[in-house]
Amino acid sequence: MLGSAPLHNEVFARNRAVGRVAFSVAAAPGGSRRSRVHEAGSLRVRFPNGLSRDTLDAVIVNTAGGMAGGDNFGIDIDVGPRAGLTVTTAAAEKIYRSLGANTEIAVKLKVSSGGALAWLPQETILFDQIRLRRSIDIELAEDSHLLLAEAVLFGRSAMGEVVAHGHFKDRWRVCIGGKLIFAENVRLEGEVAQSLAQRAIAKGAVAIASVIKYPGNDDDVAAIRSVKDNFASEVGASAWNGLAVARFVAPGGAALRRDLVAVLTALRAGPLPRLWVN
Repeated sequence: MLGSAPLHNEVFARNRAVGRVAFSVAAAPGGSRRSRVHEAGSLRVRFPNGLSRDTLDAVIVNTAGGMAGGDNFGIDIDVGPRAGLTVTTAAAEKIYRSLGANTEIAVKLKVSSGGALAWLPQETILFDQIRLRRSIDIELAEDSHLLLAEAVLFGRSAMGEVVAHGHFKDRWRVCIGGKLIFAENVRLEGEVAQSLAQRAIAKGAVAIASVIKYPGNDDDVAAIRSVKDNFASEVGASAWNGLAVARFVAPGGAALRRDLVAVLTALRAGPLPRLWVN
């Protein structure tokens, strides 16, 4: 039938999820407070009672229940001077298979002078035949603070899931005082499971994570190594350019979560978000 393919594409595009969350946090006499909040589509942000008066807690919720090919999501957060913010997600984010279009996620984080941000979303779970393109852009003042943890699971190993094929492109940039300090691109495409099985990539592991702390130094690396005896993952840590960075490669999500909690607890003065430990 003439025109059936364009019609199918148009219907598919109209049924794709779009979500945007943009908000800013400002310091106030009683502690950090939200000063601007914008929500659109299926993304929402909620601010439960925080554990600290100085730090505001935020929980990002995706009411779509996951993401698939053609979906487009954006998060834009601005932490003002001397404000404090901890961000997590209500659940692990699931990226489902695509029929051809990419799932697009863009995260932009800004922390002004004297501000502090803990970006601690729960894991991102990838399913077979995903097509995910994600970017994380971070702009920090020289006297700001950042603790970031991002974890990716290639299927749910406890359920026997395998990401045999797919496309995963992850682009990270961290600028401090207007200067690019950290840049990283990760790209896995085609035979994903075969790539992960290679010794130089993941040696068969199916769960990865990175933790970045700024300012970070050799003391932070020592704090990470002090809890290494209980690791179930392979973990490496180093410090350079004022950052402390830890990398995790794990056999499954449970092992990765346990080791992430241990490292974040060693690096973080305050408690982790309740959703991480409940």
